[in-house]
Amino acid sequence: MSKRPHIVLIMADNLGWGELGCYGGGALRGAPTPRIDALAKDGLLLHNFNVESDCVPTRSALMSGRHPIRTGCLQSVPPGLPQGLRRDERTLAEQLSGAGYATAHFGKWHLGDIPGRFPSDRGFDEWFGIPRTTDESQFTSSIGFDPEAAQLPYIMQGKAGAESSNVRLYDLEARRGIDAELVDRSVDFMQRSLAAGKPFFLYLPLVHLHFPTLPHPEFAGRTGAGDFADSMVEMDHRVGQIVDEVDRLGLRDDTLFIFCSDNGPEFRRPYRGTAGPWSGTYHTAMEGSLRVPCIVRWPGRVEPGRVSNEMVHVTDLYTTLCEAAGASLPRDRPIDGVNQLPFLRGEGPSAREGFLFYIKNDLRAVKWRDWKLHFYWEPEVNQGQGKLESPYLFHLLQDPKEESDVLIFNTWVLGPIMRMVHDFNASCAAHPNTPPGAPDPTPVA
Repeated sequence: MSKRPHIVLIMADNLGWGELGCYGGGALRGAPTPRIDALAKDGLLLHNFNVESDCVPTRSALMSGRHPIRTGCLQSVPPGLPQGLRRDERTLAEQLSGAGYATAHFGKWHLGDIPGRFPSDRGFDEWFGIPRTTDESQFTSSIGFDPEAAQLPYIMQGKAGAESSNVRLYDLEARRGIDAELVDRSVDFMQRSLAAGKPFFLYLPLVHLHFPTLPHPEFAGRTGAGDFADSMVEMDHRVGQIVDEVDRLGLRDDTLFIFCSDNGPEFRRPYRGTAGPWSGTYHTAMEGSLRVPCIVRWPGRVEPGRVSNEMVHVTDLYTTLCEAAGASLPRDRPIDGVNQLPFLRGEGPSAREGFLFYIKNDLRAVKWRDWKLHFYWEPEVNQGQGKLESPYLFHLLQDPKEESDVLIFNTWVLGPIMRMVHDFNASCAAHPNTPPGAPDPTPVA
């Protein structure tokens, strides 16, 4: 590739498959999303983009290109233990920075909250946002909250080579305004990078739509359909602001622009979202948890208006973006992501046939082609039956809601699926998994 693209990756938080207009939601949810819908018309809309069970696993998969069972990033670990990715994991930002990219993170990190594990320690030149999760913004408003017993949450910032620092308290007022500030800082970063003549990687993990799903004051009451819909409209506007700035800077044709979600929809009232035709929400192994929106725009490389149901996994972004940027991949460990550049350019099918899906340490399900095999059954959060004596098998084209087990008629499918499980287990045996909460190796590699 003669010219390396700028890369903009916007990740919404807990945006369900069925929320956006281009995925069948939008106005039907009381929240039109014209800017994101237009982005889909300009690029590739994926119907079968898959993520992990909740925030930490997905973000670790994106940043490492590895399934979270390998990296120990299965969920948040108890306070006092190291959160997120160990220092010996090679992040996407580290790989792109090593290839000459300016790198910035503005938003929710959730992959480390101690010195050495903040974004500016992990390949990002600069960062601003929250180190953990958005529900912490409710802490100081909660009845009986004791700051002596639980850490006060802060918005933080940092630059590579320096210590990260607290900016201000992350409370409900700050939660309402943070996405607007993330966009302002993103715009400034793109302008500075262009002036410096450097290709840039902007990672913008928005706070919307994670609970408490509260809109900016300028959007409060905008839809008449409540806070959730108002927040959807705000999120659409924020994405549009980034699109407009990329275009204004004359970078439209030179920018690989990705918008996606980290997880399926919220299940908590009053912030409950929708996965459209799929069953379940995040924290389950249902398709409503695995499948989320993903849109890719890259003029001249990605055909506009294209829609695909071919399988892509969040780990694939690591490998694909490294390939697009001319960055190397780590050679001393298994990388689960596959290069999807030829598929994105319309030069062939997806390079992925399936993947294993864990929740914590349990292999819950495996997807292979149009099939899904469940080893545990939990169609709704906290309503599981535990491990199944005999797995359930669903054909996702014929049964998208996963209602009719067809294993007894299709036992042949167990062969290729169990070979995938065997091969993955052998890989983990050869390259042992990191346990959750493990400290960084000494000395740091």
